Amino acid sequence: MSERPDLNELRGKLDEIDNGILDLFEERIAICRQIGNIKRENGTDVYVPAREEEKLKQVTELAGFESRPYVETLFKTLMDLSKQHQRLPAFGVLGRTLAHTYSPEIHSLFNSSYSYSVIEREPEELETLFKSGVFKGFNVTIPYKKDACALCDEVDDASRTTGSVNTVVFEDGKAKGWNTDYFGFIYMLQRKGIEVGGKRVLVLGTGGAASAVFYALKTLGAASVYKCDLEAEINYSNVYDKAGDAQVIVNCTPVGMFPKVDNSLLDLTKFASLEACADVVYNPSRTKFLQEAEELGLKTCGGLAMLVAQAYKSSCIFAGNLDEASLLGVPGKDIPAEAEAKIEKVIKILENRMRNITIIGMPGSGKSLLARNIATVTGRTLVDLDIAFAEKFGRTPAEVISESGEDAFREMECEVAAENLPKSGLVISCGGGIVTRDVNKFYVRCNSNVFYLERPLSALTDKNRPISQLHGVEKLYSQRKDKYENWCDYRMFFDRYEQKQDFYDAAIADILGKLE
Repeated sequence: MSERPDLNELRGKLDEIDNGILDLFEERIAICRQIGNIKRENGTDVYVPAREEEKLKQVTELAGFESRPYVETLFKTLMDLSKQHQRLPAFGVLGRTLAHTYSPEIHSLFNSSYSYSVIEREPEELETLFKSGVFKGFNVTIPYKKDACALCDEVDDASRTTGSVNTVVFEDGKAKGWNTDYFGFIYMLQRKGIEVGGKRVLVLGTGGAASAVFYALKTLGAASVYKCDLEAEINYSNVYDKAGDAQVIVNCTPVGMFPKVDNSLLDLTKFASLEACADVVYNPSRTKFLQEAEELGLKTCGGLAMLVAQAYKSSCIFAGNLDEASLLGVPGKDIPAEAEAKIEKVIKILENRMRNITIIGMPGSGKSLLARNIATVTGRTLVDLDIAFAEKFGRTPAEVISESGEDAFREMECEVAAENLPKSGLVISCGGGIVTRDVNKFYVRCNSNVFYLERPLSALTDKNRPISQLHGVEKLYSQRKDKYENWCDYRMFFDRYEQKQDFYDAAIADILGKLE
């Protein structure tokens, strides 16, 4: 006689199926949005009754015997939702190559009254796009912000001053342009308490992002603004002489952006009056520039807040809420509390989604299996740095330590850390000795929420751990404890559990709770 199915097992299968349905539904709705844009471009109707009837007949014939009675209702609902999505006002983000952008997700979190696409165009296609009528408007990113400004019939003061537009709306036969980047920059500074009024500010870079920053600094009353670039009057060879008294430094270059996260422009220790550093780069979330500033005890802010805040003002414009948009970025006026709450909510969502969940702690504390459980629960990709080490070098850490010594292993471990930790959205388990090389601190912290898993020393195992066996758990703990605490964002202490799964469940609940 066959065994009766287990209830929890069946529920688990349902969860897997539902997750698959969600992924496919997301893909279907996205394709329907694209179809709607093509139909608008061609001037054809979104709704084709004959095709819909044929589709319903087809799926009913293909359905299995258990689902057949419900298939027509299901697909009618899908088609109705698809038509609803296709008919939404169409907006998007315009650029030349947009391999990855967070703009569609950000706008969906702010407002569901319009759809949002990625719009990739070559320079010679811009004028046609502006006249096409396919989109009600769009955001504009590198390299088209100045071109978009020239193609607009009307622009706001910020766009007129900077010569740069990042938000376009087509209305009454006219292309109207705004620059919301300057508001994003102001918001980024204010949320971290960085004052620039009456201060000497050094801006690195003079490109598109810098133009909005210069405008914002002027409206905020900066005492002086030094412009530094490769071929400018102030450049990276004379910046310490000509701008060494800077109190705030703003990086408007892509230096330090993923994947080239190791790059840096300045020695911050040479600025004796420095109080704060801001970076428009948002990936990684804690750039080398910002981490070096943090080490000096300076105030810092990163580019994700700027990205989200400028998108919020754009979303108000897209939705026709011009009165609300006009309140954002006015010198001397506080940002409305409701707007701030919406912006902060989206920053938190994106920050936690982009950042890795990275676990550090003593060898034998359960990091690897905990990370595996978190990956299963969250659907994130798991990276165990010890396994990544073996895959990269063809030998396990224990084998390298035995054959070549601990120092050789640590140098190789640094390579694995630099290769994996700057990535986004992973669950990462670090080796217990990751903290023994200071160079790894930047990689551990650059794009992660870092959790230090503390366990009683009596609960730690040294099985298959040659360094623990050589030095002893107590000695290793005394050497590493301060660094675990200094490198992490969150400390978690868990005592012994009779059942391992109870420990994993408690730790996962704690981690996910901290990220809500």
